[in-house]
Amino acid sequence: MTSSASDPKILAVVPARYASTRFPGKVIAPLAGKPLVYHAYAQARKAALVSRVVVATDDARVVEALAPLGVELVMTRDDHPSGTDRIAEVAAQSDADIIVNVQGDEPLIDPNAIDAAIRPLIDDDEVPMSTARRRLTDPERIADPNVVKVVCGLDGRALYFSRHPVPFIRGAGEDVADAGMHWQHIGLYVYRRAFLLTYAGWAPTPLERSERLEQLRALEHGVPIAVVDTEYESIGVDTPEDLARVNERFTRNSIHG
Repeated sequence: MTSSASDPKILAVVPARYASTRFPGKVIAPLAGKPLVYHAYAQARKAALVSRVVVATDDARVVEALAPLGVELVMTRDDHPSGTDRIAEVAAQSDADIIVNVQGDEPLIDPNAIDAAIRPLIDDDEVPMSTARRRLTDPERIADPNVVKVVCGLDGRALYFSRHPVPFIRGAGEDVADAGMHWQHIGLYVYRRAFLLTYAGWAPTPLERSERLEQLRALEHGVPIAVVDTEYESIGVDTPEDLARVNERFTRNSIHG
């Protein structure tokens, strides 16, 4: 990124927690010859608007795996309940204006999607937080509770996030995908630093606990979330089977050369 004194400092943080219930150590599982989280880091570095990228971890094994690759690492506490809390610890020690949360288990994250999600905070000083969405057309994915849906107002701000297939299309029957009104939430978040520190200090809220969706905490406090459209199809790695599928994609067409 070519910057000037007036440009905001934008820090992308990739949280890399070693422990994982379904796939322990997945962040350093090998993918195309490098640790999984390295690919998310490398993709974030391609984003034109990002000034700096760091990987935030609490485990020496992650440091050992990434240090030879020249990755900038930040050690954090090991008692954080979420990636957002880990990122907030890094943000508290940073002079960045804007903080980007890039998921460490999204090795194919599109740098253009990162830039698109950052843009609302650059264009409007009143926007405290932003994220992204992609249109859903597959009925099975619309119904899948593991695929988070988002509904937005006419102003492009989030109204609600849910694991349920919202909105309900009355009379659509089996053809809900034909309505073109379902959007998958992409787990990419951008915050103003000051807001992130406030947000991380709030206790979990009722809807957040019910849906197990942390972003609902902001909405329950009346904080607007800008949502941008992207063509990026989120492919997270939660299991060894997910890793195998992503590895096949890399084998066909490596995005890192």
